[in-house]
Amino acid sequence: MLGQLEPGHNLTIRGLATEFNVSMTPIREATRRLAAEGALQLSNLGRISVPNLNKDRMQELFCLRSMLEPELASRAFPRVHSVLIERLETINNSIEQMIVQKNSEGYLKRDLEFHKTLYLRAQAPSMLALVETVWVQSGPNLKKQYQKNLRKLSTRNHHMILNALRIGNKDGFIKNIYQDVSI
Repeated sequence: MLGQLEPGHNLTIRGLATEFNVSMTPIREATRRLAAEGALQLSNLGRISVPNLNKDRMQELFCLRSMLEPELASRAFPRVHSVLIERLETINNSIEQMIVQKNSEGYLKRDLEFHKTLYLRAQAPSMLALVETVWVQSGPNLKKQYQKNLRKLSTRNHHMILNALRIGNKDGFIKNIYQDVSI
């Protein structure tokens, strides 16, 4: 989800078992589950790799985000309070620090934290699980994309989201969520 493994990176069950100091059985099960969620690819020969998604696949994932996340935001809106807005502002400030530090992994981590913190208020666990699956599938490729475009990264949409929350503008809030996840 955070792009800690590059697209195309190959893994082995034995290597992962050694890295995490566990037997190969839980690693085998975990890799099967991650493959079922689209986060890893398993070949017929048993090779494990991080998918390198093409432009069409990434557009599909952005499309899913643009359908699911505004709905989660809409459901969260009535449950937003000043403490949550302050928490989101703090997260957004750390996102800005990641941009200054040119830290694409930190940027992605904080950006997902911003969205998840907000969407937890929706109290829609099934929808959130679907969004997290999309995040898991797109994470390595998003990080790679962010690394290429670090100078273009911005928190403008987050500021617009926060402003809409402060004044209670639900339509503006949802519009800015949509713009943020459609990029």
